[in-house]
Parts: sequence; C-alpha cells; structure tokens
Amino acid sequence: MQNSRGAAAAEMVLMLPLLVILLFVTFEGGYFLWSEHKVVKGVRDGARYAGRLDFSNYTCSSSAADATATTNIKNLTRTGELSGGTAVVRGWQNAHITVSVSCVTGQGGLYDSVSGNAPRVTVSAAVPYPSSPLSDLVSVLGFDSGSINLRASAQSSVMGL
Repeated sequence: MQNSRGAAAAEMVLMLPLLVILLFVTFEGGYFLWSEHKVVKGVRDGARYAGRLDFSNYTCSSSAADATATTNIKNLTRTGELSGGTAVVRGWQNAHITVSVSCVTGQGGLYDSVSGNAPRVTVSAAVPYPSSPLSDLVSVLGFDSGSINLRASAQSSVMGL
C-alpha cells in the first residue's frame, strides 16, 4: 500500500496559481465592464440632456451647439453634474467627449419654428481605460492595457423643451 499523505497539499500547490489567476481575471473583467457601463450611461444621459435644450442652442449651418451648451453637455456626460466635478471614470476628461449636431430638413410640426430643420445631437466618448492595481501588475509582465479605450455614442433629437 502506498503512502498518500500530502497528496492534497501537492494538488493544491499545483492548482493555486491557476485559481489566483482566474480570480484576478474575474476582478479585472468586472472592473472593465463596470467602467464601460458608466461611460455608456454618461453618454446616454448627455444625449438626453442635449435633446431637451432649446433650439436656440443649435445651429444647423455649423453643425454645432453653442459653447455653453457644449460645455454643459460634456460636464453632465463626464460627471453627472452640469457644473462639473469628479469624473465617474478615473481619468475621463471633457476632451474625450465629442458633441456634434446634424439637421434633417423639411420637417414640420414641432420644427416649424426653426424653418423645418430638425437638429439631432450625437454625443460620443472615447475614454482611456483607467488603470487598476491588476492592470499595473499585468503591464509589468508585458501586457499593455494603456491602449484600451472605452467607447460609447448616443443620439437624441432636439425637442426644444
């Protein structure tokens, strides 16, 4: 009969590195999805806010919103507040957000007051993936997570309310 004392310890030693890697990959994957969700939600909120602004904030000929509206849209998208503040994703800046306007002509009803031009606002963001302790550790091993961007885009018709 063979002595099997210590067999469980040997198996644990063999499996432990794999289990630790699996644990950290799960945490990093969750952090990535959580960060991406915050970017998507922020962009969607910014587009909704932009759609509620008055028609006077948009110029169809220049395909842009006025400077104050653009700043407010970017602040709301990035922080959840018009006045700005702390970004919901670490490292997210207003420069990572694009606000553009396109107009559909020949619309009636609600758009009669603006010569039938129906402005649509598109809010887009490309945010660098924020580093975490795990991604910093992985970069030491040669994997580059610095080139990963979290991207989102949302569009809303301006209702001028």
